[in-house]
Amino acid sequence: MRIGDLARTTGTPVQTIRFYEQQGLLAPPRREDNNYRVYVDAHVERLAFIRQCRGLDMTLDEIRALLALRDRPGPDCSEVNALLDEHIGHVAERIRELRTLERELRVLRARCSGPNPLADCGILQQLDSAAAASPAHTAAPARSHVHGPHRR
Repeated sequence: MRIGDLARTTGTPVQTIRFYEQQGLLAPPRREDNNYRVYVDAHVERLAFIRQCRGLDMTLDEIRALLALRDRPGPDCSEVNALLDEHIGHVAERIRELRTLERELRVLRARCSGPNPLADCGILQQLDSAAAASPAHTAAPARSHVHGPHRR
């Protein structure tokens, strides 16, 4: 199959398939005489595995490690278990961060209990006060509510 067929079969954008090839997660396909890529069932299976791992918010490095273990299995799965345990730890940390963020947002939301004129909005006043207390040149980098995949 060609790359468009692989994309449709797996629900993966063509650009993502090329990216996974560039990252070494997906083996480069054989090329036809006309230079078209030719993918086989092994590509479909490997791409499905990668997508499953991405759905579990694993980093490319984690996926690369799992693929290496899958391709060259050892005597037992202790390395797989260790990798997943570490990933679970990262997810637990992100959950703690999100719970803290939720509490901060609820406290902020409580500053404005009803429809007030914007000039009297407690939320905007609190955000302005916090911004004034942290001048732009000394402020910590803005925190995102979605930290994305953990770093490795």
